[in-house]
Amino acid sequence: MPESLASLVKFCLVALSSVFFLVDPFAAIPVFLAMTPGDSRAERRQTAARASLTCLIVLSVFAAAGGLIFKVFGITLPAFKIAGGIILIMIGLEMLQARPSGTKQSPEEQAEGAARETVGVIPLGIPMLAGPGAISTVMILIGDSRRWLHFAVVFTAIAFSSLVSYWVLSAADRVGGYLGETGIRIMTRLMGLLLTALAVQFIINGFADLGVVHQP
Repeated sequence: MPESLASLVKFCLVALSSVFFLVDPFAAIPVFLAMTPGDSRAERRQTAARASLTCLIVLSVFAAAGGLIFKVFGITLPAFKIAGGIILIMIGLEMLQARPSGTKQSPEEQAEGAARETVGVIPLGIPMLAGPGAISTVMILIGDSRRWLHFAVVFTAIAFSSLVSYWVLSAADRVGGYLGETGIRIMTRLMGLLLTALAVQFIINGFADLGVVHQP
């Protein structure tokens, strides 16, 4: 396999897996069901559509504006990689324990969101799906992009994760019943393990860009 193609395939795998694991619609199923009690299937589909669309818009905006944000605040990409990696480690460790992420959403935000009519936007769309980890990850991926194909891959990963989120949440009662609490916890732990490894790699890449460590 040519080196350029191998590099593109590697970037695709990292982008798709990291964005999807951070959006993590399966972990949002219990919260989604708790916030839509008594809703019909059609109403739940509408709420799922709002949440997924919010996730798509928020992540796409931050991906598109990442370079501008770096320039405005004088943030270097290596510094953002290290900070983003630390955030991802916190989320990954919480996922390994199969507990709701306080980094994404606090209990107070969840309780407040349950009383809102626009639960699809806040808190399900943001910060439940498009949380700090997902936002910082798409910005890091865009910052590492060198070709238009890389940009296309990042936005495809965002669209894919948002679409799967809609499918999962719109059928939350059936998916939750099929997987069960144990199944969701197992999936969450597996995603957390891979996410933690990606987070460590982000930090290593940040230090390597600064010349502090040598990356093979």
